[in-house]
Amino acid sequence: MKSFPYLLAFSLLILFSCTTKNSEPDPRLNQPEEFKKLLDAHGHWKKWVDAKSFTFNMVHETNLAWENHYIDLVGRKVRIDADNWQIGNDGEKVWISPNRQAFEGQSVRFYHNLYFYFYSIPYIFTDPGVNVQKTEPKMLNGISYEAFEVSFDAGVGDSSGDKYVMLVDPESGRLAWVLYSVTFFNKENTKMNALKYEDYRDADGLVFPRVMTGYALENDSTQNIRYQVSFTGPLLVNEEMDQKLFEMPKEKAVVAN
Repeated sequence: MKSFPYLLAFSLLILFSCTTKNSEPDPRLNQPEEFKKLLDAHGHWKKWVDAKSFTFNMVHETNLAWENHYIDLVGRKVRIDADNWQIGNDGEKVWISPNRQAFEGQSVRFYHNLYFYFYSIPYIFTDPGVNVQKTEPKMLNGISYEAFEVSFDAGVGDSSGDKYVMLVDPESGRLAWVLYSVTFFNKENTKMNALKYEDYRDADGLVFPRVMTGYALENDSTQNIRYQVSFTGPLLVNEEMDQKLFEMPKEKAVVAN
């Protein structure tokens, strides 16, 4: 019986420690004040920080091919269902079903989270290891935009050498353009492309673009359209998805790079 007070005190200490740990603010909420203004213009962005799952539907406007995307925001597992294939990331490997030939792109690994990442800007730039800094105004198509440069700590993601510049719409304060370079295929690449964000729609307090259009970029001017995609049904959920969704099928599936 003499040990009861000690056991009680020990239990309370564990409870207090767990409560304290759980009550600590998420470090992703600690962003530069100027970047917070951009995030605030996109709604209650803490909902993104709190969410554990994300889904949306996408259509490639060039050929009307559709895709349904499912993302585990905690472990960044991904599943994409398309008409002729499925792509997934189970946390260890990227896979495709029924075979590699079903996907016509250059790299399954590069593609599996490409549109999720673009679609989730600026929220996803709150991730640890992402550095957002306001810079000098940037000219695009003869218009001056408030600009934020984005870089990554070494080892973050598959291509930490990528560069992004967010351009802010002067009227709405929301993201208008993203200028970006891709180093996944060539670490020395510095060529920038442009992605236009249009027709924002509310999704339970957050806003997402309905249309994104990719352009070639030359001398601070957009050139030919490279691609266009449209989105519907963005949904954030505070519960994790069934992890079996991301598992590689036992048949008719291969690991892909």
